[in-house]
Amino acid sequence: MREGIMGRKVGMTRIFDETGTAIPVTVIEAGPCVVVQKRTQERDGYSAVQLGFGKQNARKVSKPRRGHFAGAEVEPHKHLREFRLADTDSYQVGEAVTTDVFDVGEYVDVTGISKGKGFAGSIKRWNFHRGPMTHGSKYHRGPGSLQGRDASRVFPGRKLPGRMGGERVTVQGLEVIRTDPEKNLLLVKGGVPGNRGSLLIIKKTVKAKTGS
Repeated sequence: MREGIMGRKVGMTRIFDETGTAIPVTVIEAGPCVVVQKRTQERDGYSAVQLGFGKQNARKVSKPRRGHFAGAEVEPHKHLREFRLADTDSYQVGEAVTTDVFDVGEYVDVTGISKGKGFAGSIKRWNFHRGPMTHGSKYHRGPGSLQGRDASRVFPGRKLPGRMGGERVTVQGLEVIRTDPEKNLLLVKGGVPGNRGSLLIIKKTVKAKTGS
């Protein structure tokens, strides 16, 4: 149950602190998100707020979804996500949620869809070592033995070549370096999953990161 916001990955750059140290940061266009619906413990069995992000033309929205936005008296949005909270009293339907929910110096968890890399071999996909390249070896980049001696089958979960990337990934404990509520920008230290322009979900981390 953590406060959060949706955003769009802009790209990576670097900034310099007071000592001149270069800090690699990811620039995120975070919000503004609009509260579309509130979930309550009494009615729904849990407490949460539903946020909308990215305004969209009403003609491109299905009729049921259009009615959902009309009931909340907000404009249609492309993305809808729920954020479970212990208390939703501070949120009102139609209210805008911006980068003000985050403070400089605190840590966040960023979730996105990683870059798809297509079909990949076991070395690239799972960091396997290759076989010897000399002395007559004919086995260089293969996946290795596939099963036990008497199993006569491949065990489930075996690491083999296959589709790589395009998965939901969460990077935890990224420090918030800078916020710009006027431009809806959030700068976090390090990289986040996804291509430029991809959807991101930013939540306050469960446990503060310690050390460097």
